[in-house]
Amino acid sequence: MALSPSSLLFPLGCSYGKSLSTNRHGIFFENVGGLIMQCGKEIRLKASRTRECRDEMTLVQRRDLIGLIFGVSSLLIESFDAKGAGLSPEEKPKLCDDPCEKALENVPMVTTESGLQYKDIRVGKGPSPPIGFQVAANYVAMIPSGQIFDSSLEKGQLYIFRVGSGQVIKGLDEGILSMKTGGKRRLYIPGQLAFPKGLNSAPGRPRVAPNSPVVFDVSLEYIPGLEVDEE
Repeated sequence: MALSPSSLLFPLGCSYGKSLSTNRHGIFFENVGGLIMQCGKEIRLKASRTRECRDEMTLVQRRDLIGLIFGVSSLLIESFDAKGAGLSPEEKPKLCDDPCEKALENVPMVTTESGLQYKDIRVGKGPSPPIGFQVAANYVAMIPSGQIFDSSLEKGQLYIFRVGSGQVIKGLDEGILSMKTGGKRRLYIPGQLAFPKGLNSAPGRPRVAPNSPVVFDVSLEYIPGLEVDEE
């Protein structure tokens, strides 16, 4: 449950509003930065008590604010490191395991007019996606050495995008358009169809240089709206 700013920054026993006054019970309210601070019970309105309560609020507010900043910063750093570093290369989930890599050696390479190359790990039996349709796919993105720089498997969710609409790099768009649902393919994407500006490295991730080739293993899981009942 998210905490409100008042529970994080303000001292206990103080509440906040817009004027300086007393009520019939002798409890005073002080305007601090546009907020009313109610302090103590059955006490009279005195200047010294006003300053004391203000100093108490300022000290606790600063201390809690600093603690909040450090807490959020450490949480973000831990979360980023956990996603960035992830598992060791040997333990990262893959779409093509060792037997698959062996089998790929005997699969013929297909080269398209754009320069994209691919090998089918498994040919699907469902429909191919029409241009502009959404597709749900898994992918593992690597530099040519095999180091992974992005992966839907590590994120634990399918990647859904509109194919042929420029929402992904050109090589991925082209490679998926000729796949069939249920298929799995390795795409060898040349630099001009990959990342013209490159990608900065993250902890545990390799850098992708501008216009450098990349390799994508992709599985086309389904096409929303074009699901076909299995016979």
